[in-house]
Amino acid sequence: MTQASVGLRPGGPAFAAGRRPLVPGMAGAALVVSLAALLPLGFVVWVTLQTGWATASALVFRPRVGELLVNTVLLVGVTVPVCALLALALAWLTERSDLPGARIWAGLAVAPLAVPAFVHSYAWISLVPGLHGLSGGVLVSVIAYFPLMYLPIAATLRRLDPGLEDAAASLGDAPPRVFLRVVLPQLRLALCGGALLVGLHLLAEYGLFVMIRFDTFTTAIVDQFQSTFNGPAANMLAGVLVLSCLGLLWLDAVLRGRARYARIGSGAARLPRRTRLGRATLPCLLLPLATTLLALGVPFVTLGQWLAAGGAAIWKLDEIGPALGQTLVFAVAGGVITTVAAIPMAWLSIRAPGRLQRVLEACNYTVGSLPGVVVALALVTITVRVALPLYQTVATVLLAYVLLFLPRALIGLRASIAQAPVELEHAAASLGRSPARALWSVTIRLAAPGAAAGMALVALGITNELTATQMLAPNGTRTLATAFWSYSGEIDYAAAAPYALIMILISLPLTWLLHAQSKRTAGR
Repeated sequence: MTQASVGLRPGGPAFAAGRRPLVPGMAGAALVVSLAALLPLGFVVWVTLQTGWATASALVFRPRVGELLVNTVLLVGVTVPVCALLALALAWLTERSDLPGARIWAGLAVAPLAVPAFVHSYAWISLVPGLHGLSGGVLVSVIAYFPLMYLPIAATLRRLDPGLEDAAASLGDAPPRVFLRVVLPQLRLALCGGALLVGLHLLAEYGLFVMIRFDTFTTAIVDQFQSTFNGPAANMLAGVLVLSCLGLLWLDAVLRGRARYARIGSGAARLPRRTRLGRATLPCLLLPLATTLLALGVPFVTLGQWLAAGGAAIWKLDEIGPALGQTLVFAVAGGVITTVAAIPMAWLSIRAPGRLQRVLEACNYTVGSLPGVVVALALVTITVRVALPLYQTVATVLLAYVLLFLPRALIGLRASIAQAPVELEHAAASLGRSPARALWSVTIRLAAPGAAAGMALVALGITNELTATQMLAPNGTRTLATAFWSYSGEIDYAAAAPYALIMILISLPLTWLLHAQSKRTAGR
């Protein structure tokens, strides 16, 4: 008799001892999902070995790769610090000061996430046609991605124990010194996590930088793929891009360190005092106002101009309807499949944590950080060489979505399963229910809100996904993102405007969900 069966036997010794029941096949399912998630990394290693050191080194160590590497380092090195400063300033103003309309400004600080990054660049290019190069890339990237840093910083500021700041102030430290010595160190994890998200998005982004005419590894890989289909040059660039992503993950782990940030007890039973701005109120209002005008005003004004210029003629319902339908089908199907695929790993991480579980979970998060172009290139190579009937099919596209967005579903599910008492699974097993039925009737139902939130995050990520859909979708597939990209590539910005507007309207629930979850985390 196996350990799992002993643990699930009602009244058995293992059950009586409180041992956690294991659902048969759950570990195997998690292993299968993790092995599938390793396909892109395996592809990079396999292609490198197949190419040979002589050819690979010639393709990697050349001036073009050096130029792309310099562009990437400059882009990340400038954009991430600017995002951090802007997000930190906005978070402090909305959470720790008496800024008028702080709640409204907090919502507006998150709202730019509802606008896809390539729509931001579309709006800015329409407004300033000469906006190109590194400066243009940094400007649009900061506007598009700073909310990814604002959210964790603001959420952390809400949870900080004000007693620590009071203690520092009682020792004679001035407010700026209290912020630098007490508050800022406690924001380290939020800053590092947000910086990692921004950096990974910069490495993965395609549409934004194509419009700005700034070359990155992702734009170069897509260009190589379109010109040589699946040549070794594109594969080697993908290898360098993967190493860049892994380098960011390593740098994040180093910067986070091993310091303890948790506290024992609930801390002070009051909210932190809000700093009175006094005469600085008006100058401080200029920062959120300017940010809102740049991040939201420019896209909406530009879209309004193009919609007005195109009139009723650009609302081609015979094209928009099918594009919206295909987008929703991909989003719903991808969201459901990804969430189901995340259940085994999420359940194991809470109910049966261990070394193997941590390794499998790390595989999913690592691959989830890879750009869509690398995942798509890996699936193109695998299907062409091993499973040709699956090339450019819906199944392959959905598999790409699972690999890309699995961490989003995993995070929400894991948190919800952790809140479902394991004793209820024990009780269901004691009443004679099978492990699978106990899991479904108890844990999954209790975790349904978190699963739904994760599913929504995945679905809305799929709605705005461009690169993998372009490379993997069957001929004739036309989603909102690909239709927008097709028209904008033809410089028909008026015809592209309805698709951009619909994507924003669909993405607005994501913005609200992220903002609501960050508040809920802080108990507000």
